[in-house]
Amino acid sequence: MCNPFCVPRISVPADRDPLRYLWTEHARTLTPSAGAFTNAVYEKSTLPLREFEAARVQIARINDCDLCLGWRSARDVKARQDDPDPPGEDFYDNVGANPAWDGFSARERLAMEFAERFAVDHTNIDDDLWAHLHAAFTDSELVEFGLCIGAWIAFGRLNRVFDVDGGCRVPTLPSEA
Repeated sequence: MCNPFCVPRISVPADRDPLRYLWTEHARTLTPSAGAFTNAVYEKSTLPLREFEAARVQIARINDCDLCLGWRSARDVKARQDDPDPPGEDFYDNVGANPAWDGFSARERLAMEFAERFAVDHTNIDDDLWAHLHAAFTDSELVEFGLCIGAWIAFGRLNRVFDVDGGCRVPTLPSEA
């Protein structure tokens, strides 16, 4: 993998996957906890799948993460495979591109708006947006969105900054490490 300037961000052995190498060989006192947090986001979230995916894909577009844009939580995470109404490809095509698409619910639109504002204009989330968010979501759901969005921003951007974004799920270290 090579960034536009072909300047290595970290040295990765030729036979190693850059993403796995970053997350398993560097900052080893932090990466296990980061991996556990990202796993919790995907496996423990109680947010409805379509709202979760609306916010996640919005952040993937903002972070410019190709793998995250191809990721499908209902397909790629066992804990979310039982959702009765998984999003289809038309849903994914419209997140971040066409917020007025009639396939989105009001809550999905709010999830996308909250994710975008959280990522690009967090100090200007105004009372009007908060009023709409509180009318649609519980405080626990809003905090859960904040934690998920924060993880996606942080780890997605770390992967892009180091030019290893062949994947967005942060791998955990082997148990013997």
